[in-house]
Amino acid sequence: MAEARLTVALTFDHDAISSEVDRGEGPVLRSRGEFGPRVGAPRILDLLRRESIPSTWFVPGHTIASFPDSVEAVLADGHEIGCHGWAHEDLSALEPDAERDVMVRSVEAVTRISGTAPRGFRAPYWALSEQTLELAGDLGIRYDSSLMADDVRLHRVRRGDVHDRARSALGTPGSLVEVPISWALDDWPHFEPGGKGVGPMSAPSKVEEIWLGELRFAWDREPGGVLTLTMHPEAIGRGHRLLMLERFIAAARSLDGVAFDRLDRIVERWTVANPEPA
Repeated sequence: MAEARLTVALTFDHDAISSEVDRGEGPVLRSRGEFGPRVGAPRILDLLRRESIPSTWFVPGHTIASFPDSVEAVLADGHEIGCHGWAHEDLSALEPDAERDVMVRSVEAVTRISGTAPRGFRAPYWALSEQTLELAGDLGIRYDSSLMADDVRLHRVRRGDVHDRARSALGTPGSLVEVPISWALDDWPHFEPGGKGVGPMSAPSKVEEIWLGELRFAWDREPGGVLTLTMHPEAIGRGHRLLMLERFIAAARSLDGVAFDRLDRIVERWTVANPEPA
C-alpha cells in the first residue's frame, strides 16, 4: 500500500453498559449504554460497510461477555478489536495487582472472541497509572492510543520518565508505539451531558467544524500523518450525529490522497519504516 498523504483512523470505544456497571449507575444510564450494541453499533457497521472503511474498536471485556453477538458482528466485517479494560475501570485508581488482573482478563477476552492476540490498547477514561503501559507491553500489546503528546505523528512511548517540581527528566523511547488522541477529536465530551442529563450538548455542526478543521490542517500541513477520531456507538450512533460522521467521511474522501485504515495496519507500516532503536 502506497503511503497516503493523510490516513484517517475511525476508532470506536464499544463501552456498552460497562462503565455504568463499574460506577453502580441505575437503569436510565444503563439503558443509554445499551443503545450502543442495540442501535448504535449496527448503524455504524452499516455505514462502514457502505463506505468500505476498515476501523478499530476498543472493547471492554464486560462488553464481550455481555454482548458477544455485537462484538462478533464487528469482527465479521473485518474490523480490528483492541483492549479497553474489563468494566471500563479507572486504571489509575487501582492497586497494582488489581490493575494487572484487569489487563490480563481483558487480553484473554479479546483473544478468545477474535482468535488472535490483541495488538492495541486504549485506557478507559484515558486514565493511566505509572505502570499501565509497561504492563501492556509485557502482555504483548504493540501499540497504545491514550496519550496526547502529539496530534498526527506516531511515536514510541518513553520509559523511565521522572517528574517532580524541580524538573522533568524524560526517559528513553521503548518498543510500544503511541497513536495520539485528543479530547477535541472524541465525540463524548462534545455530545454527552453530565449526571441526570444536565449539561451542555453540542450541535453536530460545532463538532463538524472542529473535526473538519483538524482534517484540513493535517492534510495541508502534516503530510504522512494519522488523524484519529474516537467515537462511542451510544453517542455517535444517534441519527443526527451519524449524519455528521457521514459528511465528515465525504469531506475526507474529497481530499486527494486520504485513506482510511485500521490502527494495527497503520502501526505495522509505521514500525517497518521506523524500527526500534538497537
